Amino acid sequence: MDAMVVSSVLRDALTVAIKLSAPMLVLCMAIGIIVAIFQAVTQIHEQTLGFVLKLVIIIAVLLIGGNWMMTTLQDYTKELFLLIGS
Repeated sequence: MDAMVVSSVLRDALTVAIKLSAPMLVLCMAIGIIVAIFQAVTQIHEQTLGFVLKLVIIIAVLLIGGNWMMTTLQDYTKELFLLIGS
């Protein structure tokens, strides 16, 4: 295995990790900003408000996009196993 193959595998791994985590991270960040603005306006400083909304968003993203995430991860794993076999 030369350096080009290793760098290609590493690049693909980072790409897959970013593709899989980006929807949850972006939505949680948006919810965090919205909750922070809401708490600043209403002066309600409840810690569980943001946590519960982020938890609900993560569960919803996993329910909606879980199949796509699993397919993407399986495809990458199959590519790795084919690379190991060759």
